[in-house]
Amino acid sequence: MHACPGPDRNTRTPRFRMPAGACDCHAHVFGPAHRFPYSPDRSYTPEDCTVEDYERLLATLGIDRCVIVHGGAHGTDNAATLDALGRMGPRARGVAVIPPGRPLAEREAMHALGMRGYRMSTVVGGGVGFDAFDALAAEAREMGWHLVLHFKKSAELVELAPRLRARHVDVVLDHLARIRADEGVDSPAFRALSGLMDTGRVWIKLASLYRLSSQPYPHEDMLPMIHEAARRWPDRLIWGSNWPHPICDVPMPNDGDLVDLIPLWIPDPSVQQRMLVANPAALYGF
Repeated sequence: MHACPGPDRNTRTPRFRMPAGACDCHAHVFGPAHRFPYSPDRSYTPEDCTVEDYERLLATLGIDRCVIVHGGAHGTDNAATLDALGRMGPRARGVAVIPPGRPLAEREAMHALGMRGYRMSTVVGGGVGFDAFDALAAEAREMGWHLVLHFKKSAELVELAPRLRARHVDVVLDHLARIRADEGVDSPAFRALSGLMDTGRVWIKLASLYRLSSQPYPHEDMLPMIHEAARRWPDRLIWGSNWPHPICDVPMPNDGDLVDLIPLWIPDPSVQQRMLVANPAALYGF
């Protein structure tokens, strides 16, 4: 277990202006620890980064909607995320980290607050791993939810691809499925991604790509993969800030700078509109 630095709290106002209805599809809230204790099985200990902190960030960035992905430091106790959803109301949706088999009434109560997905991860301890994939896929279909897959390395996508293809459930691949810039569009992982996109059930989340780059900001070595994805699958892209950037092993980004990457990644305003507004609305039911 290690302590994570907090985010850059001096958020710069971005030059890029978000369209009305834009959605940050990947953020976490942590704590406050005196109300929502961290899991004893966690892999990292974050600073308290509360819903009030996050709402200030959204105001600075000009973002109307959000998706709060339950953070690994809280394990499978989703209380902090559910509290945030209740306080933010209809502008917010959530992704839960819970094992299969929770009572239907509990899941329906989560749905009423805005939960729309299950997250599985091989990155953090104390959560839910891919051994729960089949059971959670069945529950996701029952609930009208989707699965969110958080890979430690892109080779895991290649290994899991046949099971993803066999299950008729929507899947979001966090962080471009961890395909690094030095792997690129000709890699086995990107080829596996291409095959899965043909199912029409897979979504690519462009978030925390600074971790996948071998170059400093603006991480131009990521552009070939991003541009290829935008060209081929504009209706399956979503964007996220990854605030407050837990387990950040590179220089801490400023979220205003990350927003200003959007027109570099996606120069076409019509595709920006889809990635930021229409696609999240379709996936999360805004």
